[in-house]
Amino acid sequence: MQGELSLKKTKDSEAMTGGVAERGGVRVKKAFSLETLVFLGIFGAIFGALGSRMGMVNLMNTMLNTAYDLLMNTVFYIMAIAVIAGAVAGLLTEFGVVAAINKILSPLMKPLYGLPGAAVVGVMTTYLSDNPAVLTLAEDDNFRRYFKKYQLPALTNIGTAFGMGMIITTFMIGLKSPDGGSYTAAALIGNLGAVIGSIVSARLMLIKTKKMYGTEEMADVKNSGVKLSMNERIIRNGSVGGRFMEAMLEGGKNGVSMGVAIIPGVLIICTVVMMLTNGASDDGTFTGAAYEGIGFLPWVAEKFNVILSPLFGFTSAEGISVPITALGAAGAAIGLVPGLVEGGLATGNDIAVFTAMCMCWSGYLSTHVAMMDSLKFRNLTGHAILCHTIGGLCAGVAAHWIYILIC
Repeated sequence: MQGELSLKKTKDSEAMTGGVAERGGVRVKKAFSLETLVFLGIFGAIFGALGSRMGMVNLMNTMLNTAYDLLMNTVFYIMAIAVIAGAVAGLLTEFGVVAAINKILSPLMKPLYGLPGAAVVGVMTTYLSDNPAVLTLAEDDNFRRYFKKYQLPALTNIGTAFGMGMIITTFMIGLKSPDGGSYTAAALIGNLGAVIGSIVSARLMLIKTKKMYGTEEMADVKNSGVKLSMNERIIRNGSVGGRFMEAMLEGGKNGVSMGVAIIPGVLIICTVVMMLTNGASDDGTFTGAAYEGIGFLPWVAEKFNVILSPLFGFTSAEGISVPITALGAAGAAIGLVPGLVEGGLATGNDIAVFTAMCMCWSGYLSTHVAMMDSLKFRNLTGHAILCHTIGGLCAGVAAHWIYILIC
């Protein structure tokens, strides 16, 4: 009787949790269920729609060629940046620069971002390189110890908001308007918009993490047995020269690990975004080449142009393709801008908005997954993406209205 009662309770529990049971710490579900049919239906519908437009052979070739090109020209480029950034970050933490910046800038970063002053180093490294560069810092105990546990996930948001900032800004400044003018002011306004977007993104993220982890627990560090005050830091053994070499090489090694960790996120997410954003080849046919697609996201954007125009002030509907492409890769997004400028489809206001949104989003759909996984907060990936989506939109709106007020 007791066994039957226990079995009934188990069945009730499984029914209450959608047929999922907990056995020995493992979640178990029926081998075949309604979930299987729903997944197959959605999966088949998506690939069927893509295949009907592109042709199934071209679809498969485009997927593989895009993933390969991203691996060779994007991931390894990011890895190279991460190795250099990791080496610099290792030196900055080893010789006390991070500690000094934390002490000087904490009064500014705390009210704006709710983060310690050391987070500024993350802003600097990502602005000069790319989003994942902040991860090489987060691996260093002398950096992590300034953060509480709830603050660490926000490093993904703040790092992404400034990723490729120098490259994007320099590119925009280098553009010439049809009348020979410069877009320097517009690009700088775009930077200000990105700052506003980063504050929104980080603050929204902290609201969630505070509820989950509280505000007292410190971030985990490797040398957790060593008790330090905020006026002390851990250094490596050996002479100054030895510490210099070890810090530089260990930081570079962290960059390699991070570069490998982001491969799945960049290849999978960015390939999907590119195929939904880009169109066919120049002659309007599908050849299976890398970066071909069905142009679905720009088509959706045109339908919502009535809403998007007041928010961002785009000169033409084609302008929305730039921030949408930035969801997957900021480098690909800014590559669209010269054509828009030459065709009279983008003006100074557009450049400001492009700069803000390309910086703030800078391929976050393709890097957020890997970055949150590297920080050991995979469960918060969805929320980080949501917060950053809102932050990027705020960056574009802020840049638009600041441009109107100033220019």
